[in-house]
Amino acid sequence: MLARFQTYAPTALLAVLIAYFAFHAFTGERGLLMRDQRDATLAARKAELKRLEAQRNDLEVRAQLLRDTSLSADLLEERASSLLGYVGPRDYVIRTSR
Repeated sequence: MLARFQTYAPTALLAVLIAYFAFHAFTGERGLLMRDQRDATLAARKAELKRLEAQRNDLEVRAQLLRDTSLSADLLEERASSLLGYVGPRDYVIRTSR
């Protein structure tokens, strides 16, 4: 009986390994069934990246306008009045919460 078991043991072990890897190929973290979730996550991250790149470009333009070589008087006045809380007598102030 033991000899009969020893002849089928490698085949049974191989079958168990194939079943194990097949199971994880479908249901694992990077498995075939998780593809839709990965695609949705990738799309969300791409949208966030696009938003952050637009925000960064806006900040780079504003920083460029504040440099000594190309100082924008309007932007400087806007920042100074915002930081110091001063406004002109004919200016309208609309406060928004951020």
